[in-house]
Amino acid sequence: MLELHCHTTYSDGQLTPTELVITAAEVGVKALAITDHDTLSGWEEAFQAAASYNIEIVPGVELSTVYNERSLHILGFYPDKNKLENPLKERLNGRKNRANQILEKLAQLGYPIELEAMGEGVAAARPHIARALVKAGYIQSPQEAFERWLGEHKPAFVQYDKFSSLDGIQLLKSCGAVPVWAHPYLYQGGKVETVFHELLEAGLMGIEVYHPHHSDSQIQRLEKLCEAYGLLKTGGSDYHGGGSALNLFNLSLNLLEPIKQTAYNLKEGVIKSQIPSPHLG
Repeated sequence: MLELHCHTTYSDGQLTPTELVITAAEVGVKALAITDHDTLSGWEEAFQAAASYNIEIVPGVELSTVYNERSLHILGFYPDKNKLENPLKERLNGRKNRANQILEKLAQLGYPIELEAMGEGVAAARPHIARALVKAGYIQSPQEAFERWLGEHKPAFVQYDKFSSLDGIQLLKSCGAVPVWAHPYLYQGGKVETVFHELLEAGLMGIEVYHPHHSDSQIQRLEKLCEAYGLLKTGGSDYHGGGSALNLFNLSLNLLEPIKQTAYNLKEGVIKSQIPSPHLG
């Protein structure tokens, strides 16, 4: 029972790390990844909470990057925290600036709001703003906020600070983390098969094959890509709390060991930067 994509209140999730661990234990998860956007701040609390349950915490992160002018997310598993924390501070500052720009646009549109104070290491995100809009009484649901103002190409949308996906992959690898393309079929900046090869050249090592927004046929195509190029397969519920479900796929723990070994090899310098060749039968 492996769950490799979850968010907490340190980014745009609705549960604290402790609450997430408890929820995961209730549905039979044995290994749980903490993959908040652009921050590692939820790890420590998750480790402490997991000590009371039979759950292994997989330390991770989800980098918010841009490719072909569109949002593309890269998961990183087992990064060296000491190496990655400082680069992420710049990302967190960028998120705060982005949130302030969105608030300015909303005010200009006639919907002024204030965000609640966020603790150190929390990644400001659009869902925080959406919930503030609901609380202010402007709308009935966070989804309505995205449909009216916050979604891409909507009046209050602001793009991430420019941080390329290729740079993101290289940053993760330099910190000993295994870079994995998150939910490829949610990407809207080009064909998955084309973008995949460009990310592969930058050092991509895995694909999030199993995701709630992937159809069965898309999952099969991604499985074949991983098999052809010897890439790691990951998956998760992309859990944020609320109405979504945890442990959707009942993934085997067998998927985790190769990720661990790859992260170890990265840190030991066993893996060099090279482009995998396809293993076509």
